[in-house]
Amino acid sequence: MKSYHLIFKQKLPISIRETWDFFSSPMNLAQITPKEVAFRVTSAPSHIDEMYPGMIITYKISPIAGVNLNWMTEITQIRKEKYFIDEQRFGPYKFWHHQHHFKTIEGGTEMTDILTYALPMGILGRIANKIFVADKLQQIFNFRKEKVIELFGTYPEILK
Repeated sequence: MKSYHLIFKQKLPISIRETWDFFSSPMNLAQITPKEVAFRVTSAPSHIDEMYPGMIITYKISPIAGVNLNWMTEITQIRKEKYFIDEQRFGPYKFWHHQHHFKTIEGGTEMTDILTYALPMGILGRIANKIFVADKLQQIFNFRKEKVIELFGTYPEILK
């Protein structure tokens, strides 16, 4: 199985608590996902109020126009205001392991996403990754970065 590894970092001009409160709520994911992905949480909001290990979250997504998919992830690990990990249990990937790390820095929070994924269908999956999937994931995280700036402002690079 061929796997892929992506890392995304972003500095936010808000406290670790504000960062955690926003990113640990699955209900906020749609706000920071491009509209064309048609991402929506289908879990009952009352069942996903506060994140915990073992939490199952279900979604609908449309990674390709007109193709609607069900996606289920599990929160496998969590350390409040430090990190959480979600793993796919059912969905479009053969393997999905997404680490979300948070660290207090001067003037705000540094957020790091570490994503490891694999696609089904062997060579066809590798071809799909090369011509579509890797770029689509990059676009989604680029959109998220811009949306986070829109929501929380630009992190001021502090000169020493």
